[in-house]
Amino acid sequence: MISDETLDQYRLSGEKVRVVRDGIPENDVRGIVVAWDDTQVLIRKPNRNVVKLDRNYIYQPAKEPRISPVD
Repeated sequence: MISDETLDQYRLSGEKVRVVRDGIPENDVRGIVVAWDDTQVLIRKPNRNVVKLDRNYIYQPAKEPRISPVD
């Protein structure tokens, strides 16, 4: 699970993140961190839609190479 400190760092910097949910790259969610609680993270996508995602997914900067959860 991603830490509160890391989420706060992403939120303050406004850095675009990639949320890896499964082994298929097309299912990744990209956007900026808006808010979070104990179990979910709110991500604003480029089209301004907001998505709630589980904190147990892999959160990484969008500019870095994708980390596969299957490995």
